[in-house]
Amino acid sequence: MIRAPYTKGDALEPGVIAVPPQLSFWKRLLAFSGPAYLVSVGYMDPGNWATDIAAGSKFGYALLWVLVMSNLMALLLQSLSARLGIVTRMDLAQACRALYGKKAGLALWVLAEIAIVACDLAEVLGSAIGLQLLFGLPLIAGILITALDTFLLLLLHGRGVRLLEAFIVVLVTTIGVCLALEVFLAKPGLAEVAAGLVPSLPGEGALYLAMGMLGATVMPHNIYLHSALVQSRRVAPTPAGIRSGIRFNTIDSFVALNGALFVNASLLVMAAAAFHKAGFHRVEDILEAHRLLEPILGEAIAPVAFAVALLLSGQSSTITGTLAGQIVMEGFLQLRLRPIVRRMLTRAVAIVPAVAVIATMGEKATGELLVLSQVILSLQLPFAVIPLVHLVSDGRWLGQYAIGRRLKVLAWLVAGLITGLNALLAYQEISGWLAAAGSWAWLLWVTVVPAAVGLVVFLGFVIIGPLWQRMKGLPLPEIASVHGPASMPALAPPRPPQRIAAAVDFSPADTAVLSYAVALARASGRGAQVLLFHVVESGGVRILGGEMDDREVRSDTERLELYRTELAEQGVEAVYELGFGEPAVQLARLAETHGAELMVVGSHGHVGMADLVHGTTVNHLRHLLKIPVLVVPAGS
Repeated sequence: MIRAPYTKGDALEPGVIAVPPQLSFWKRLLAFSGPAYLVSVGYMDPGNWATDIAAGSKFGYALLWVLVMSNLMALLLQSLSARLGIVTRMDLAQACRALYGKKAGLALWVLAEIAIVACDLAEVLGSAIGLQLLFGLPLIAGILITALDTFLLLLLHGRGVRLLEAFIVVLVTTIGVCLALEVFLAKPGLAEVAAGLVPSLPGEGALYLAMGMLGATVMPHNIYLHSALVQSRRVAPTPAGIRSGIRFNTIDSFVALNGALFVNASLLVMAAAAFHKAGFHRVEDILEAHRLLEPILGEAIAPVAFAVALLLSGQSSTITGTLAGQIVMEGFLQLRLRPIVRRMLTRAVAIVPAVAVIATMGEKATGELLVLSQVILSLQLPFAVIPLVHLVSDGRWLGQYAIGRRLKVLAWLVAGLITGLNALLAYQEISGWLAAAGSWAWLLWVTVVPAAVGLVVFLGFVIIGPLWQRMKGLPLPEIASVHGPASMPALAPPRPPQRIAAAVDFSPADTAVLSYAVALARASGRGAQVLLFHVVESGGVRILGGEMDDREVRSDTERLELYRTELAEQGVEAVYELGFGEPAVQLARLAETHGAELMVVGSHGHVGMADLVHGTTVNHLRHLLKIPVLVVPAGS
């Protein structure tokens, strides 16, 4: 099942970085550094802000140990995800589809998408709050503006993985500096901070917040993403090369995730030192936290640094959510969407609940919504963690690179702890809803309870399914390619086209279009005919259609007659017809009416705004026609 990650002489795909084995240790470490930083920004998104501030204000430093424990879990799981990607050259979503089958993979995809939307909801709210704090924008306006960050992401994504990674490092560094300033101004007590490293659940609501912190730190979509990002580094397919890749990616994860721990710990420590100490024990809203910072800390720079860090946090974590969404959809469904389409779909689904909650419950509800989004992330964790542990523990999948017994025991303990805590949280929350529902409890019994039972049953399948396969000695499933089975299609020489359509627009591009059309007609032999089509697009024509008989229509008819006569002089039979209105639609209609077998069109090389102004006839026409389209660049 192991796939060779590198073969000598291979050409690198765009975005893939070669890591020659002869480099020094530090140069190789630098070459491998990057994927974990992209992942780490998801560990410091606005959802973390909400849970960390709420925990610090309500319980002081008492839940600091949750962050440390969560970070250790994250380090273990992200390093296992990187190992899977390096060894198998598959991401976790692809491997899960192969391990569990298409139907179970579909269910896992739905759960992963729920986690991604929950994460994006936190990013939407965090960015909108940051815009409000800095510029005074209403929250709903800020939420709608966040849709524009899609274009920033696409710009960076198209410039290569290294630029994207560098951009993330700058954002993370800025966030770290801003929060370090907050901690410095808050002046926390070191002895109290150290006491917070001792595990405890100090009161009612502590478990709920702890699970929110866990879900905000160990994010399921980041586990999927890391296994794909490490494949941007190509290493030699030797045991030494693969082990080297695993080692350097583990170091990369250690550095990046401890940076994320510093950010999260800074938030909790700041909240504990500033709010809890001052008697504000229910600061669950980021807006309220920002408002209280200057009066408590006595420095005007404190709320500004807070707002800048929050805005950058939302923008940086947006990138990981988008990338993870593409990886998850393609891996589970083998469906590829354009990045802008994928991004807009995810953001649209996240914006709707955000706007609905603010419109109905007011801006103060954002804090509770942020914490809820992180609890949802936590509830999805077992469905990503357990398949990952199954895969990296199985020698059939990873061969000699499968994890050893000690690491396997530790990984299963982490998976069991996450699953157990989630089960306890779900039980407590559902029990509380039922008790508070009164006469409406029956509605929960027929909706929420069956859904929870169904998820428990499915989780049992996720746990037991791979174990059953190994006990029965079943062979590994075939890994289906996105493009289907590898085979050479049967070749059948096409019949030379007899009716060749040429779309002319009386520009210099006509030289190339007519030259190719005439060459094809001559190559097709006697009886071949060139069909000259031109579409009139004047304002009057768009209103009156073919009934228009203005100077442009008459002039265009004369030009087509000239073309026909000249081609006849060269021994090529030609006929012509005008179309009126939308060029692509009219050209497709004329081609069908005249039975064209091939269409030759000119490409003017429009890009960017020129496409918006002049239209994109070629792309539209290709989708309307059922015959081959030959696109000829102007001047060829």
